Amino acid sequence: MLSFFYKYLYILLFITILICIFFIPFFEIDNSSFSQYTNNNFVFSSYNFVWPIPGYTNISSPFGKRSSPTSGASTYHSGIDIPAPEGTKLYAIDNGTVTFASWGAGGGYTITYQLDNYPDIKISYCHVSPIILVSLRESIHKGQVIGSVGPKNVYGIINNPYKDSNGNPTNGASTGCHLHFTIKYNNTAVNPLNYYDL
Repeated sequence: MLSFFYKYLYILLFITILICIFFIPFFEIDNSSFSQYTNNNFVFSSYNFVWPIPGYTNISSPFGKRSSPTSGASTYHSGIDIPAPEGTKLYAIDNGTVTFASWGAGGGYTITYQLDNYPDIKISYCHVSPIILVSLRESIHKGQVIGSVGPKNVYGIINNPYKDSNGNPTNGASTGCHLHFTIKYNNTAVNPLNYYDL
């Protein structure tokens, strides 16, 4: 009786394997979660980094020396500014671990993370929304939404020295909604565009 059971079990297993071999390739696999890596809104680099703010590649302030755009802003720009509307989603460029997610003075609300695959590289997003979607020491993955572009004005920061022309407190040293995107290699700011093919 037992051998009869095993005989049919082997037949059933054999039929299952045949079904897998011949029919599964014809089923459409839902890969919508991966589409973000193949659509035209994401820009890749030789490092295979995701562009942090899909659909927005205009640079309003490049890396390096510049005239200070507002009081408190440096004349040496440690990153690039990418203008985008408030609430625009921000994506992790690669897998990493969050090292800072809070108010960051001149950078306003800031998210910083260390890359897992490149431990000598740190990424910072400045002037983000106060509603930060990640927390300190959290592991994040490439393409994950970690926050959004913040408002020009923020309130509730005690002794915030940054103000607009009307005297309202701003999201760090900022004149409008944008992402300030910084890449640091061995703790030295480098031009983020060196890592992308735009």
